[in-house]
Amino acid sequence: MKVIAQRSKAANVTVEGEVTGAIDSGLVLLVGLTHEDTIADVRWMADKVAGLRIFEDESGKMNLSVSDVGGSILSVSQFTLYGDCRKGRRPNFMAAARPEQAEALYNAFNDALRELGLRVETGRFGAMMDVQLTNDGPVTLILESGA
Repeated sequence: MKVIAQRSKAANVTVEGEVTGAIDSGLVLLVGLTHEDTIADVRWMADKVAGLRIFEDESGKMNLSVSDVGGSILSVSQFTLYGDCRKGRRPNFMAAARPEQAEALYNAFNDALRELGLRVETGRFGAMMDVQLTNDGPVTLILESGA
Protein backbone atom coordinates (compact mmCIF):
# COMPACT_ATOMS: atom_id res chain seq x y z
CA MET A 1 0.00 0.00 0.00
CA LYS A 2 1.26 3.44 -0.92
CA VAL A 3 -0.07 6.76 0.31
CA ILE A 4 1.05 10.18 -0.79
CA ALA A 5 0.21 12.48 2.13
CA GLN A 6 0.03 16.21 1.45
CA ARG A 7 -0.53 18.73 4.19
CA SER A 8 -3.27 21.03 2.97
CA LYS A 9 -4.96 24.29 3.94
CA ALA A 10 -8.05 23.39 1.87
CA ALA A 11 -8.94 20.73 -0.67
CA ASN A 12 -11.83 19.24 -2.61
CA VAL A 13 -12.56 16.55 -5.15
CA THR A 14 -15.13 16.88 -7.92
CA VAL A 15 -16.68 14.15 -10.07
CA GLU A 16 -18.70 15.20 -13.12
CA GLY A 17 -19.12 18.71 -11.73
CA GLU A 18 -20.28 17.53 -8.28
CA VAL A 19 -18.13 18.05 -5.19
CA THR A 20 -17.92 14.62 -3.54
CA GLY A 21 -15.55 15.61 -0.74
CA ALA A 22 -14.08 18.80 0.72
CA ILE A 23 -11.95 19.71 3.74
CA ASP A 24 -10.41 22.74 5.33
CA SER A 25 -6.99 22.12 6.89
CA GLY A 26 -5.73 18.58 7.13
CA LEU A 27 -4.30 15.96 4.83
CA VAL A 28 -4.96 15.02 1.23
CA LEU A 29 -4.18 11.32 0.79
CA LEU A 30 -3.62 9.71 -2.60
CA VAL A 31 -4.16 6.02 -1.85
CA GLY A 32 -2.75 3.20 -3.98
CA LEU A 33 -3.25 -0.50 -3.34
CA THR A 34 -1.48 -3.53 -4.72
CA HIS A 35 -2.73 -7.11 -5.01
CA GLU A 36 -0.55 -8.13 -2.04
CA ASP A 37 -2.18 -5.70 0.40
CA THR A 38 -4.25 -6.94 3.32
CA ILE A 39 -6.46 -5.54 6.08
CA ALA A 40 -3.33 -5.51 8.26
CA ASP A 41 -1.65 -3.13 5.78
CA VAL A 42 -4.75 -0.91 5.79
CA ARG A 43 -4.88 -0.72 9.58
CA TRP A 44 -1.13 -0.09 9.84
CA MET A 45 -1.38 2.73 7.30
CA ALA A 46 -4.41 4.31 8.98
CA ASP A 47 -2.56 4.34 12.30
CA LYS A 48 0.57 5.77 10.64
CA VAL A 49 -1.39 8.55 8.93
CA ALA A 50 -3.40 9.46 12.04
CA GLY A 51 -0.27 9.72 14.18
CA LEU A 52 2.12 11.28 11.66
CA ARG A 53 3.55 14.40 13.29
CA ILE A 54 3.82 16.82 10.39
CA PHE A 55 1.90 19.84 11.68
CA GLU A 56 3.71 22.65 13.47
CA ASP A 57 3.43 23.22 17.20
CA GLU A 58 3.63 26.63 18.91
CA SER A 59 7.42 26.57 18.43
CA GLY A 60 7.15 26.04 14.68
CA LYS A 61 8.38 22.43 14.85
CA MET A 62 6.63 19.54 13.11
CA ASN A 63 5.40 17.92 16.28
CA LEU A 64 1.61 17.56 15.91
CA SER A 65 -0.57 15.05 14.08
CA VAL A 66 -3.69 15.71 12.02
CA SER A 67 -5.66 14.52 15.04
CA ASP A 68 -3.83 16.93 17.35
CA VAL A 69 -4.72 19.94 15.17
CA GLY A 70 -8.33 18.89 14.56
CA GLY A 71 -7.67 18.44 10.85
CA SER A 72 -9.61 16.36 8.36
CA ILE A 73 -8.70 13.86 5.67
CA LEU A 74 -9.50 13.98 1.95
CA SER A 75 -8.84 10.45 0.72
CA VAL A 76 -8.57 9.84 -3.04
CA SER A 77 -8.08 6.38 -4.59
CA GLN A 78 -5.09 6.42 -6.94
CA PHE A 79 -4.20 3.17 -8.72
CA THR A 80 -1.59 5.03 -10.78
CA LEU A 81 0.73 5.05 -7.74
CA TYR A 82 1.55 1.49 -8.82
CA GLY A 83 2.38 2.49 -12.39
CA ASP A 84 5.74 1.01 -13.41
CA CYS A 85 7.52 3.36 -15.80
CA ARG A 86 10.89 1.59 -15.97
CA LYS A 87 10.36 0.19 -19.48
CA GLY A 88 8.92 1.96 -22.46
CA ARG A 89 6.88 5.13 -22.35
CA ARG A 90 3.51 3.84 -21.19
CA PRO A 91 3.13 2.85 -17.52
CA ASN A 92 2.40 -0.77 -16.64
CA PHE A 93 -0.26 -1.09 -13.95
CA MET A 94 0.06 -4.84 -13.32
CA ALA A 95 1.10 -4.25 -9.67
CA ALA A 96 -2.10 -2.33 -8.88
CA ALA A 97 -4.84 -4.32 -7.15
CA ARG A 98 -7.85 -5.35 -9.22
CA PRO A 99 -10.73 -2.89 -8.74
CA GLU A 100 -12.92 -5.20 -6.65
CA GLN A 101 -10.06 -5.91 -4.20
CA ALA A 102 -8.81 -2.32 -4.19
CA GLU A 103 -12.23 -0.80 -3.53
CA ALA A 104 -12.84 -3.02 -0.51
CA LEU A 105 -9.42 -2.21 0.95
CA TYR A 106 -9.78 1.50 0.17
CA ASN A 107 -13.13 1.59 1.98
CA ALA A 108 -11.63 -0.34 4.92
CA PHE A 109 -8.77 2.20 5.08
CA ASN A 110 -11.20 5.13 5.23
CA ASP A 111 -13.28 3.33 7.87
CA ALA A 112 -10.13 2.68 9.93
CA LEU A 113 -9.29 6.40 9.83
CA ARG A 114 -12.81 7.22 10.98
CA GLU A 115 -12.51 4.70 13.82
CA LEU A 116 -9.43 6.65 14.92
CA GLY A 117 -11.62 9.73 15.28
CA LEU A 118 -10.82 11.50 12.01
CA ARG A 119 -13.30 13.18 9.69
CA VAL A 120 -12.77 11.59 6.27
CA GLU A 121 -14.08 12.89 2.95
CA THR A 122 -13.53 10.99 -0.28
CA GLY A 123 -13.67 11.06 -4.02
CA ARG A 124 -15.52 8.33 -5.92
CA PHE A 125 -13.65 5.09 -6.43
CA GLY A 126 -12.85 4.40 -10.09
CA ALA A 127 -14.16 7.73 -11.34
CA MET A 128 -12.34 10.47 -13.21
CA MET A 129 -11.79 13.06 -10.50
CA ASP A 130 -10.64 16.66 -10.34
CA VAL A 131 -8.68 17.28 -7.15
CA GLN A 132 -7.90 20.80 -5.99
CA LEU A 133 -5.75 21.59 -3.00
CA THR A 134 -3.78 24.35 -1.42
CA ASN A 135 -0.57 22.77 -0.19
CA ASP A 136 0.52 23.85 3.26
CA GLY A 137 4.28 24.20 3.40
CA PRO A 138 4.32 22.39 1.03
CA VAL A 139 4.71 19.17 2.99
CA THR A 140 4.41 15.98 0.94
CA LEU A 141 5.41 12.50 2.11
CA ILE A 142 5.37 9.04 0.58
CA LEU A 143 4.26 6.28 2.94
CA GLU A 144 4.49 2.57 2.17
CA SER A 145 3.29 -0.43 4.13
CA GLY A 146 5.53 -3.45 4.46
CA ALA A 147 8.59 -1.32 3.70
